[in-house]
Amino acid sequence: MELALLTQEAVPFLLRWLHFLAGITWIGLLYYFNFVQVPFMAEADAAVKPHVVRKLAPRALWWFRWGAMLTFLTGFVYLIWGAAHGSGMGTPWMNTISIGATLGTLMFLNVWLIIWPKQKVVIASAEAVAAGGQADPNAAEAGNRAFLASRTNTFFSIPMLFFMGAASHLTTAGLGPSNAGVGLCTALILAVEANAIWGKKGQGPSKMLDKHVAVIHAGLGFALVLYLIAELL
Repeated sequence: MELALLTQEAVPFLLRWLHFLAGITWIGLLYYFNFVQVPFMAEADAAVKPHVVRKLAPRALWWFRWGAMLTFLTGFVYLIWGAAHGSGMGTPWMNTISIGATLGTLMFLNVWLIIWPKQKVVIASAEAVAAGGQADPNAAEAGNRAFLASRTNTFFSIPMLFFMGAASHLTTAGLGPSNAGVGLCTALILAVEANAIWGKKGQGPSKMLDKHVAVIHAGLGFALVLYLIAELL
């Protein structure tokens, strides 16, 4: 009986701990890319840039993408464990965390289906040039697509972290988003994601993502909008 109780408490705790640890690694590198490396590359000498692409970026991207993978898997298993043990289903906690989970899942998919595949094209092109070959003509577009997805993930990260924390700290009084609120929030999130997939860098809605400071401001505003929708509906 005591062992079963210990397991029931220890497993979700370990999952949450691993989720936090992996998430810090992933989001920390996301912020490094967007707040440090991208501005640096915009100002760096032409001779320096290939070294960043060939030597620095692959190392950072390894930790970045596997941090995203472990964050997603531990979060997914944690929610499954909770559902299997009757924890949180149909509650304000679940409604709130589902918004954060939706954002996190889209961010994970952006990493593995857009950012990493496109960055591989950019890195391979730089390696070809370093070996005396020709640059891949698709590298520039691949870089733009990776940039837009990465900026979108930075934008998403702000409300994502808000709702992950809000699930445990803003629903204690029984308050939380209704199903209608969750649905509208999800629709808005998917609209932003559509721009990450089909939008063009520096054009239309994507233009606000060009500057990292604007992304921070927009992300804070989006978090507020989602929160108000979640609470008022």
